[in-house]
Amino acid sequence: MDFSNVDLALGTLTAYDSGSSVSSGSLAYAVGTAVLSQSLDLTQQMGASMIQMMEHSVNPELGGNIDMYV
Repeated sequence: MDFSNVDLALGTLTAYDSGSSVSSGSLAYAVGTAVLSQSLDLTQQMGASMIQMMEHSVNPELGGNIDMYV
C-alpha cells in the first residue's frame, strides 16, 4: 500500500505546527484528501479482487479433477 499521500498530509501538519502560514482549513483539506485517496485505492483493490473471485466462480470445478482413461 502506498502511503505517499499520508506522508504529504503529515508534512503539511508539520509545516502547520512550525508556525508557517498554512491555515487550519488547508490542513483539514490536505488530510481529507489523503484519507480519500487511501480509501479510493482500497476500493479499487477490493473491486479487482471481487472481479477475480467472480471469474473463478463461473466454473469452480474447472481444473479440480483430471479424468484419465487407459
